[in-house]
Amino acid sequence: MARNSTKNPNFNIVIVGQSGRLQYEAILFATSLRDNAPNFSGRFFIAEPQPSSRWEKDPRISNPDVRKLLEELDAEFLPFTNNLFGQSYPEGNKIELLSALPKGEPFIFFDTDTLITGELATVPFDFQRPSASLKVEGTWPKIELYGPNYAQIWKSLYDKFDLEFESTLDLSQPKDFWRRFLYFNAGFFYYRCPHEFGVRYADYAGAIRDDPPEALMCQKMMPWLDQIALPLVIHSLGGGRDALPPGYLDDEVSCHYRSLPLLYARESNRVIEVLEKVSAPNRVKRVLKQYDPFKRMIFQGRGHKTRALFDQSFLPRREQVIRNKIRKNGFWMR
Repeated sequence: MARNSTKNPNFNIVIVGQSGRLQYEAILFATSLRDNAPNFSGRFFIAEPQPSSRWEKDPRISNPDVRKLLEELDAEFLPFTNNLFGQSYPEGNKIELLSALPKGEPFIFFDTDTLITGELATVPFDFQRPSASLKVEGTWPKIELYGPNYAQIWKSLYDKFDLEFESTLDLSQPKDFWRRFLYFNAGFFYYRCPHEFGVRYADYAGAIRDDPPEALMCQKMMPWLDQIALPLVIHSLGGGRDALPPGYLDDEVSCHYRSLPLLYARESNRVIEVLEKVSAPNRVKRVLKQYDPFKRMIFQGRGHKTRALFDQSFLPRREQVIRNKIRKNGFWMR
């Protein structure tokens, strides 16, 4: 696909940074952003949950070398407080951090396990119409024998929030197939105002958790709560699956790799090239090697051994099959 520079308003980028794996993933995100999107002119925030009764331990970035390197990469640390979630559901950080971002300024949230592989300034965002990642599998709901079907489950959620349902359906998909219904991966999402989006996201997610419709009574909602509420939020704000043309995010401009073993197993040669290029400078390598899975996968060759297990032109369709083969061969680490 040909890429022409697209005029966009300035927008901010935010990821979550906290102790453990995410602080090292944040380095890969930041280095890939600075290396591959030099025309990005907005602010880059790393949102840090603050210590509170909702966390057993201090969740903030614990490694001073990580913090120093991220500051050198012009990241701005954004503290926020968990009022709804925390230790019990860390995925909820992406919901609660939104209220700490600058009000009224367009934003894009990315999961921290993402690489920027191209120029973000070329992406034709319409910040009036929100959208999110369509790189998703049918993880929720799980249809039970004699229980409600997909339509009954999803419609009960739209009804709960007085939202119109029919226009969300993809009528090109079979009637009882999960892709017929609006469902996103929460690996990225965007809108014109983080506060407007965040208030609604928190309201919907909290209400679903605390008072689910009867059709959800047999459904497990964790860890998918963020992805259950997300399509409702996007639809209520006038967005949808067609708001962003294909070929940009989750394609030429970004890669939500999820874990390094999955990255090496299934992503393109270009993604691996980006990963190894941005992690190669000594000041970056020195910090990344402090995290054992990154040291082994990137710098000690286990990533390429993982890749050799698969024919990239004939990958299994289901992610779980890929994961199982990696585990069987002793290369799963995260």
